[in-house]
Amino acid sequence: MQEGYGWAGSSYRRGGFGVRMAAEDSENVRRIFVQAFGQPKRTIIHGQSYGGAVAAKIAELYAVNPDGSRNYDAALLTSGLVAGGTRSYLFRADLRAVYQYYCKNHPRADEVQYPLWMGIPTDSKLTRADLESRVNECTGIKLPLSQRSEQQRKNLDNILGVIRIPERTLLTNMAIATFAFQDMVQRRLGGRNPFSNIGVRYTGSTEDEMLNRDVIRFEADPQAVAELAFDSDPTGAVPIPVLTMHAVDDPVLPVEVEFIYREILEKTGAADHLVQTFTDEHVHPKLSTPQYAALLAVLREWIETGRKPSPESISDTCSGFSAVYGEMCLFATAYQPKSFWSRVYPRTE
Repeated sequence: MQEGYGWAGSSYRRGGFGVRMAAEDSENVRRIFVQAFGQPKRTIIHGQSYGGAVAAKIAELYAVNPDGSRNYDAALLTSGLVAGGTRSYLFRADLRAVYQYYCKNHPRADEVQYPLWMGIPTDSKLTRADLESRVNECTGIKLPLSQRSEQQRKNLDNILGVIRIPERTLLTNMAIATFAFQDMVQRRLGGRNPFSNIGVRYTGSTEDEMLNRDVIRFEADPQAVAELAFDSDPTGAVPIPVLTMHAVDDPVLPVEVEFIYREILEKTGAADHLVQTFTDEHVHPKLSTPQYAALLAVLREWIETGRKPSPESISDTCSGFSAVYGEMCLFATAYQPKSFWSRVYPRTE
């Protein structure tokens, strides 16, 4: 038996589907490692961003064998997509609808029209640069404020106000709602729509009544929703310790996804296996280096002793790593995320 620790990592991919496939791939890599080097003393799975969804799924499906033996001793989920695909992408579906209401250039009126939820057609030649050019044309987002037209400023303010995202995230979220949607819907879900904005009441614009009257609406296909949920939504069946870390001002995956993850584990009675930490940072996905070291140190102690850590104890541990890595520890130990549905419009179907 090896005395060291095995480490299985899972990272980001563009689409929002294939979580179970990625989890199976990671588990196969673990088995290959064991065959080649023997069983390690402990094995921890780490996932970041999209990989957080994969690692969460690994914890549910492969952590414990039917005989009670463990393949994985703990999981570390950082900046993770832990609310599942059926929830985490809803605000981007809203973004496509609201953006098109104001900008009308994705697609343009003289182009082939397609449902916004599909991202772009399979044969589209649109590039990331093309998309950014269209967003800039409508909002002036790549121009200095003084060079934006009055209409551009109005369009941008309304889009950001309704979707509740900061300006610096608009281009990233539009790219996800274009190219990731294309991959998810057309390559993974057979062209079926997993998103709905039926019944959503958009607010925050200068013309809410007209927006809600004229915005494009789309209804989800129940089979597509079920397939996306089966693939990527957490079930809460987590039998091992799980630590999470998420920036309070994550520009790509809103911190409120962590509210959903805790809620799911509470419903299944697995919340005792979960400790969530939050940081006063504004980036995605890589957070301050000593924080990862602290989480790993505390997670190892949790495995070995059974003593569940607290956000405060994790922050204290981090201070010892700060000098080593030359970066600050930015844990916000008192922070708790608000309801996911305070950030994302609830569906009322």
